[in-house]
Amino acid sequence: MRTAAVSRINRPLPLVGQGTWEMGNKRAQREAEAAALRLGLDLGMTLIDTAEMYASGGAEEVVAQAIKGRDVFVETKVLPGNASRKGTIKACEASLKRLGIECIDLYLLHWPGSYLLEDTIAAFEELAKAGKIAHWGVSNFDVQGMREVEALAPGRCACNQVLYNVCARGPDWELIKWCQDHGILFQAYSPLGQGNLPWKKLAPIATRHHATPAQVALAFSARLAGMQTIPKTSRPQRVRENAAAADIVLTSQDLAELDRAFAPPNGPTPLETA
Repeated sequence: MRTAAVSRINRPLPLVGQGTWEMGNKRAQREAEAAALRLGLDLGMTLIDTAEMYASGGAEEVVAQAIKGRDVFVETKVLPGNASRKGTIKACEASLKRLGIECIDLYLLHWPGSYLLEDTIAAFEELAKAGKIAHWGVSNFDVQGMREVEALAPGRCACNQVLYNVCARGPDWELIKWCQDHGILFQAYSPLGQGNLPWKKLAPIATRHHATPAQVALAFSARLAGMQTIPKTSRPQRVRENAAAADIVLTSQDLAELDRAFAPPNGPTPLETA
């Protein structure tokens, strides 16, 4: 598994991680979901992303089942409605309990909210000092938001997790490069859309790489330095395909074809969210 090296995180991360959106919703499916995550860990996808919002904490409980006895990079998120200074600390402690761990590797603000950003960041720093989180970051922040974060806490934000795929290329205008220039991990969520990307347009490139169109889409979403992608699946075969996508290196010809099929933005574009 190729890795994504990011200067603000003190360990190499797999190029392809594992998402958990919609996991934990049905208790009867939780063991199968945890088994899929364990298979991903076995295949080198040793970063798992979750959030207190997913299944109202149920996804974090699934992650807890999957990671026992494993060396895993775990990241989760605080809801903006909980992100006051005291609320962030309380939410983190609840996530730690559900996850069954003592330290969250990466703790994110799920999206910009109404609480003062400086209060959320102050809580993050307090949690880091207490050893309850190792790194912190944000999600769904545009360049203007990232500049605000960096002004409040220079050199401290480790990640920005954003919706990004071949059909949602707004971050290509400025955000990806901004994160690269500042050593901040750019993490792509929904890299396969909702499973409804125009696969036929990806098929010729997939054929050249003896891959699936979905694997090409994943390779695209983690093609540059400082980028990582976090697809979600509970299907073992898809888990294997996701892991293998990390070995695909898109050529200049591939990228030119992708730009023709999925035009990059020609100006500032609002971020899309799921």
